[in-house]
Amino acid sequence: MDEQRVRGGGPPQWWGGVAAPTRWPWRSTLLVTVFVLGGSTFASHSQPDRVHLDFYARVLLVLGSVLLLWRHRYPVWVAFGTVFATVVYFGAGYPYGPVFLPVAIGCFSAVVAGRRWAAWSALGVLWVAHLLIAHWLYRWLPPQHDHGMPWGRELAVATWVVAIAAISELARTRREQWARDRAERAQAARRRADEERLRMARELHDVLAHSISVINVQAGVGLALLDSDPEQARTALTTIKAASKEALGEVRQVLDTLRAPGDAPRAPAPGLDRLPELVQQAASAGLTVAVDGTPPRLPPNTDLAAFRIVQEALTNVVRHSGSRHARVHIGHEGGALRLRIDDDGPATGEDAGGSGNGLAGMRERAAALGGTIEAGARPDGGFRVLAVLPLKVTPKEDDR
Repeated sequence: MDEQRVRGGGPPQWWGGVAAPTRWPWRSTLLVTVFVLGGSTFASHSQPDRVHLDFYARVLLVLGSVLLLWRHRYPVWVAFGTVFATVVYFGAGYPYGPVFLPVAIGCFSAVVAGRRWAAWSALGVLWVAHLLIAHWLYRWLPPQHDHGMPWGRELAVATWVVAIAAISELARTRREQWARDRAERAQAARRRADEERLRMARELHDVLAHSISVINVQAGVGLALLDSDPEQARTALTTIKAASKEALGEVRQVLDTLRAPGDAPRAPAPGLDRLPELVQQAASAGLTVAVDGTPPRLPPNTDLAAFRIVQEALTNVVRHSGSRHARVHIGHEGGALRLRIDDDGPATGEDAGGSGNGLAGMRERAAALGGTIEAGARPDGGFRVLAVLPLKVTPKEDDR
């Protein structure tokens, strides 16, 4: 079965067809038919030397116009069909008039549909046929005692043919440009949607990974001390409650942004000013964090990225390192913010330092701001995450 018929019920390509539109051009075709009939009747009064319009002439005029009903479905056949009806009309000696209009519309539709060779060929056939009829075959064709057409008028016909081709090509070029613009806008919209989904995924990963790591550690402490030290178990449960509440709040904020991206967030995005809270949460998970340095004033996106990078790095220490101590160094020089997170190890598994979505998310955050992330084992043992983020807002960051 033909592929086009399977997809949209359109005619096969070898018939010169295209995918069938949803509507037939009834109104425009009717208007053209009425105009051609009326205009030809009016024009015949000023050409008494031509054959008077009779029934057969009107059949040819109607045929050439009605063919335009199929111009969107079969542009090639319509282009040649209108030319054939027009050539027969002139060969029969009928008067000049708006009979060229169906040819112009048919060839225009063929060019716009991408059938340029067919439209140009049809116009060439029309011009050559008219040239032969007007300067040679007129001796044997009606009306009797006809004279050859002046070459000046033939030049006008040639100009008309060239004008149709030029206008059609211009319309085709503009239509292709519009189609490219629409495709580029759709691609840009998809890219923005993908970037937004990726941003949401990073936010959810960073929030949930950190909070669940704290909850996991405290749940283990609570279970271990439930019988021997109920008070310490109560403290662990309190920490779990606080961590889960904070995680739910941040997840709700992310989801609210997803549902209504144009609305302002209900709470400010976290930044390095919340670093003491992060240190406290890490301490509740049994990790002692030493902070060195004071962050400068940062753009909102850079501040959020810096906070998430430190959060993810500390989460990886809790999950993947045997060390219970970590150091966070904050510095800025040369127009860049430098974050260094170290732990002394050793690693507690093959994915030490985090080898999954966490490091990938950190690198994506840094790259979105024009920065870099280096993460790996230190020569003296342990693990290091080094982030360099530009302090100046880059155009890429503004777009986000």
